[in-house]
Amino acid sequence: MKRRDFLTNSVSGGAYLGLGGLTLNSCGFQNSKQITILHTNDVHSHIDPFPHDHSAFPNMGGAARRATLIQKIREENPYTLLLDAGDIFQGTPYFNFYGGELEFKLMNMLKYDAATIGNHDFDHGIEGLLAQMPNARFKLLSANYDFTNTVMNGFVQAYDTFLLNGIKIGVFGLGIKLAGLVAEDLFKETVYVNPIEIAQDMSAALKNEEKCDLVICLSHLGYSYKDAQRPSDLKLASKTDNIDLIIGGHTHTFLDKPVIRRNRLDKSVLVNQVGCYGINLGRIDFYFDSNKNLQTDGISITV
Repeated sequence: MKRRDFLTNSVSGGAYLGLGGLTLNSCGFQNSKQITILHTNDVHSHIDPFPHDHSAFPNMGGAARRATLIQKIREENPYTLLLDAGDIFQGTPYFNFYGGELEFKLMNMLKYDAATIGNHDFDHGIEGLLAQMPNARFKLLSANYDFTNTVMNGFVQAYDTFLLNGIKIGVFGLGIKLAGLVAEDLFKETVYVNPIEIAQDMSAALKNEEKCDLVICLSHLGYSYKDAQRPSDLKLASKTDNIDLIIGGHTHTFLDKPVIRRNRLDKSVLVNQVGCYGINLGRIDFYFDSNKNLQTDGISITV
């Protein structure tokens, strides 16, 4: 049987979760290899839960709760990746006082595997981002920011690969155009390269040269825009060939389940984004049979 489009039998839904565990319905996948992808975006230095009387997010979020949830999921399936789609910094006094040190150290404790760079991650300048790099034990990935003539040169990779239970996973990052969002004296000589073109090249290399079974894009482009010419996650999905999953950020879009789009080859691409401030944790389970045919379940969990 040829590799099937994933998500044809997707079982997705929203669920409220405090400190309890969550087991997705995996009927029919018992003999498959399961890979779990956990993800966040736009956490914006929110370390503590929101207060009980908060108008929008009462008693939601918090790094400690997220850590407990992640640990439970890893106990359920050790073949798990934890990823972030950018804007780690800026939003609470923790960033104002510590400049991102606490955010990176907590991400280490939660054992993040990789993250991409959001526009607010430049808010203390490119030198401020560099100053925090010794505190990050996870990879920062960006394929379309060229840092060659900056102090960040050599500190950011275009992509990384992970081998979990015999399944090879390729992950690459994309960032939004900084001009107009970030003052030039903060990002300096960082060069923005067309993300759609880079994504097409990067995903082809991961699929065909690196022989990845699963290709994931960490995107800080934004979910969608009225301007059809502006790069977005939905446009990225439709304009490329080899991406299986786009984990998005920037627009703070709350999706209770992943969205399916068709790529240039009319194959399914999964797009997900889980809002902001660490309120939700995205979870997507991929199941590979002995021939590496692929199915998946996706869900957004309230922390």
